[in-house]
Amino acid sequence: MITTPYLFFTGKGGVGKTTIACATAIQLADEGKRVLLVCTDPASNLAEVLESEVSEHINPVKGINNLFAVNIDPEVAAEDYRTRVTGPLQGSLTEEEISTIREQLSGACTTEISAFDEFSRFISGEYEGERYDVIIFDTAPTGHTLRLLELPAAWSSFTAENPDGASCLGPSSALKSSRERYQTVVERLRDATQTTFNIVARPEQASLSEASRTSNELRELGMMNQELYLNGIFSAVDRNDSVALKMENLAKEQLDHLPGNLAGLPQHVYPLLPYNILGPDKLRSIFRTELRTQYATCDVQIAANLNLNGLDSLVDELSASQDNGLIMTMGKGGVGKTLTATAIALLLAEKGFPVHLTTTDPAAHIRDFLSQLPELPENLTVDRINPKEETQRYTDRIVQQKGKDLDQEGIKLLLEDLKSPCTEEVAVFHAFSKAINESRRKFVVMDTAPTGHTLLLLDTAGSYHRDIMRNMSNTHGKIRTPYMTLQDSSKAKILLVSLPETTPMQEATALQEDLKRAGIKPYAWIVNQSLSMINGLTDPLLKSRADAEKEIIKKIKEHLSEKTFGIPYLPVKNLLPELLNSLQHTAASE
Repeated sequence: MITTPYLFFTGKGGVGKTTIACATAIQLADEGKRVLLVCTDPASNLAEVLESEVSEHINPVKGINNLFAVNIDPEVAAEDYRTRVTGPLQGSLTEEEISTIREQLSGACTTEISAFDEFSRFISGEYEGERYDVIIFDTAPTGHTLRLLELPAAWSSFTAENPDGASCLGPSSALKSSRERYQTVVERLRDATQTTFNIVARPEQASLSEASRTSNELRELGMMNQELYLNGIFSAVDRNDSVALKMENLAKEQLDHLPGNLAGLPQHVYPLLPYNILGPDKLRSIFRTELRTQYATCDVQIAANLNLNGLDSLVDELSASQDNGLIMTMGKGGVGKTLTATAIALLLAEKGFPVHLTTTDPAAHIRDFLSQLPELPENLTVDRINPKEETQRYTDRIVQQKGKDLDQEGIKLLLEDLKSPCTEEVAVFHAFSKAINESRRKFVVMDTAPTGHTLLLLDTAGSYHRDIMRNMSNTHGKIRTPYMTLQDSSKAKILLVSLPETTPMQEATALQEDLKRAGIKPYAWIVNQSLSMINGLTDPLLKSRADAEKEIIKKIKEHLSEKTFGIPYLPVKNLLPELLNSLQHTAASE
């Protein structure tokens, strides 16, 4: 295997980054190269995949010569970073002011920057320890992080003097690494003889769209050496299984119409396997056909039905004792939030309730789903909050307020800081406060919502309370802010959407903890694309995948949520009508 000294594996959660990174590391180690595997994924299951202890210290991987691994916990790195930032401020600021700064440094951007700070020493060659022929990174930094760290103003006194100006970076004195080190790192990332970015995707539209976006962002940063890893390509074993044949055709259609910027990349294609890829030998099977044949088995019994009720049961619950309220779908990208929100809105409208469906999804997939239907109920209204427009409006206001005393470099840093996901959530929150208010009179179903961090940031800083009070035209009676509505489980129902797979489940769990920190308890979990909800599967690979879901769903039901509902895997292009038809069919047969 010919490779550069630094390999990055990047892609959406659950596409198989860790698995392919581990398999590549083992392959290179088997060839005699000395390899270090570095993971910065907050939902890391590196130890489980390798079946070897992995810690924050570099240790050899059990049973594999020449392979070493280290797990950088981004949350630990971020907490250490926050402590270094706020430590010197003790005594000079009030506890409330320090709490505000800590919350500003609790977003995803800070977590990523602090993790990048930790692993940059592996790229710069300044880490302590042995030298390696190849260093493999499971997950890569975003373009926002790299752009932010490149700006000279990020290393000046600007951030220390303006703690409200840059919520992502914070005082630069808290970084362990020097600006010179970061410059070296970025140069090596751009050097095609030094670094390869391996973009991992599944043959699914959401995954490929994310891969396409990542590729473009890397190109804009001058990181041109990219390769595409297409993982989980399904081929039906049982040609009599209609679901299997439909799945195979769907995957083929996606692969035949790859986004243009991906189609030109060197491609590596790997099949969907009927077994869990855990341990060195099964990891080796990714690259070796004879091992795949050895581990594959056709004798799989699907686990007992775990009794996941469908969305129709959820809607019955939601509308049993009220005719209005806020319903929000939340979760990581690509898990099915938009499909879930759209189906729930239509099911409520079919019951005769007035319903407003809105989205903050930049891609506005709600319209794509609704266009699959011949007509919409008259009591359903639909609109979209445009995140770009709201963010631009918010950015202009912040620059006007905070940029008047900054030089050109300071303005650049402020603008880059305002490109963070946190900014978009804050901006959008102000826009959909109106929609939240509307939920007093009707059902408002909202696709995507602000994270707990964004809500805490707004609350701690006091900004949204002040804005809401200032903008309210009618203040008689009890004033209720949007944040208070979200915390009130009788008024707002938060639905977490996940896939029945380990990584999406772990990501949804982290999101749930984030919300709880803000005093918000999700109402239910929805497990999307569940094969175990399909009756009559005969394809051995699909039966095996359905069986593997049982532990995930069991954990969600027993440990993560008091209410769990499911959406079966739908092997069709037009998902919405198929889902609604399946629910009607189920109701008719009961």
